[in-house]
Amino acid sequence: MDLFEQFQQLVQDPGAAALVVLNLVLIESLLSVDNAAVLATMVMDLKQEERNKALKYGIIGAYVFRGLCLLFAAWLVQIWWLKPLGGLYLIYLVFNYFRTKATPKEEDDVLNKEENRFYRFFQGILSPFWATVALVELMDLAFSIDNVFAAVAFTDNLILIWTGVFIGILAMRFVAQGFVKLMERYTFLEPAAFLVIAVLGIKLLLSLPCHFFPESRFCEIAEGHDADLYLSILTVGIFFVPILTSRWFNFPKRGA
Repeated sequence: MDLFEQFQQLVQDPGAAALVVLNLVLIESLLSVDNAAVLATMVMDLKQEERNKALKYGIIGAYVFRGLCLLFAAWLVQIWWLKPLGGLYLIYLVFNYFRTKATPKEEDDVLNKEENRFYRFFQGILSPFWATVALVELMDLAFSIDNVFAAVAFTDNLILIWTGVFIGILAMRFVAQGFVKLMERYTFLEPAAFLVIAVLGIKLLLSLPCHFFPESRFCEIAEGHDADLYLSILTVGIFFVPILTSRWFNFPKRGA
C-alpha cells in the first residue's frame, strides 16, 4: 500500500485514525517522561555545571535520534522480524519497570553507573563527563527505537507512524510536563501505561506466527483493520476508565 492509498484510508475512517493518534499521544508522552527521568538520574553525580551540559547534550541527542527514526520508519516497517523483536523489547521494559517497583529504593536517586558495562567501557577511553554523555546518548537511541515500536504496534500506516514519532519529538518539549502533572494526581496512570505497553508488545509478538501463517483465520483477526480499532479502544480504556472511576468513586485513589 503506497502513501496515497494510506492517506485515502485515513480519510475514509477519520475516527479510527484520530483514536490511534490519541493513543500515540499518551504512549509517546509516557516514553518521553520516562526518557527524561532516566537522563536526569544519570547525570546526578556530576557537578551542577557539567550536569546542565550533559542534559543539554542529551536533549539534543534525543531530538536527533527521534528524527532519524522518523526518516527510517518506512524501512523499519518492512523488516518483518523487527516487529516480534520489538515486542520482546517492550515486554522487557514492562518486566523491568515492575521489577524495579518491587525492589526497595535506595536512599538517594543517583544511578550507580559503575554497574553499567557500557559506562565502564566509555570510562576507559573518556573522562567521567563525556562517558556520562555517551551513556546518555545510548539511552536516547534506545528510547527513540521505543517510539517507533510503540507506533508500529498500533498501525502499519506510515502516515500515522510518522505522526506518532513526530508527536514523540514534541512530547519531549511540551506534552511531557503536563503528563507528569497528570501522573502526580493520578498515580495509578504510570503502571496503567506500562500495562498498555505490555499489550502493544504482545500484539507485536503475534506478528511472528502471522508471518509464517498469514492465511490463518487467527491472523485475519489479529492483523485486520478491526483489530487495530479494538486495540485503540482497549488502550484508551486502560487509561481513562480508571480516571473516571477515581473521580466518581475515588477508586483507584488519587494522589495528593
